[in-house]
Amino acid sequence: MPKLLARTLDAGKRALVLTGSDTRTESLTGLLWTDEADAWLPHGNITDGNPADQPIWLAEGSDNANDAQFLFLTDGAEHDDISGFERCFELFDGNDDEALTAARTRWKTYLDAGHTLTYWQQGDRGGWEQKN
Repeated sequence: MPKLLARTLDAGKRALVLTGSDTRTESLTGLLWTDEADAWLPHGNITDGNPADQPIWLAEGSDNANDAQFLFLTDGAEHDDISGFERCFELFDGNDDEALTAARTRWKTYLDAGHTLTYWQQGDRGGWEQKN
């Protein structure tokens, strides 16, 4: 996720990252502080104050408090209306049968709603491959 968020900022966009719990929000906050020493990503969550000041906002609720253009859904988090975002990234563990089933259900919902979808899967060597 840090690389996706770095690309988001490089594109001049803001990100809303929805998580499944406060614990996960804090975990991701820690990751963004420590992922790469020379690649700090400006971010915040409810404990950090004003979301409008944060280009990356990590939260449990679906309010787009930092006026983000890109939405990142983790831990099975859902948003009622992804059409308000330029892009929505659905991140899940493909080795977790429950997470995979839930992601497939959301995929169908997005497809039925007329969204343009792209699926990427991590390959054996760690790189990402676009699937059809």
